[in-house]
Amino acid sequence: MDNTVATNKKAFRDFELFDKYQCGIVLQGAEIKSVRAAKVNFKSAFARVDEDEVYLYNLSIDPYAQASYLNTLSERPRKLLLHKREIKKLNGILQQKNMTLVPTQLYFNARGILKVELALAKGKRSFDKRDDIKKREIGREIDRRMKQ
Repeated sequence: MDNTVATNKKAFRDFELFDKYQCGIVLQGAEIKSVRAAKVNFKSAFARVDEDEVYLYNLSIDPYAQASYLNTLSERPRKLLLHKREIKKLNGILQQKNMTLVPTQLYFNARGILKVELALAKGKRSFDKRDDIKKREIGREIDRRMKQ
């Protein structure tokens, strides 16, 4: 039973998603309290492999109001926790297939630990987006006709 904090809706619209990975995230100070209050914005967040470590960029976590001087920068790079073999596998795929790592979801697992769901993604072109919209509209129309 997962408790979802935030979902990156833009990732589902702008990217074609493939494999998904669950990973931990390193937070500092009162950032976890801001996350629990759902003060998170994915905006243009992405992940990158740097020297055998994975970092999450552009994830905005608003400062916690009661923390005063303990607050950190809201858009600093945050380290993601993955196994070494997963990092090596991801790095190989990213270099070969011209793909990106996109965070799709931020949630608390059953033990109450914050997790980030990363997905291997390839950018959609505008005509791909139009095709998706067309398919969705056709599906809705079929559902309406079936009800009648």
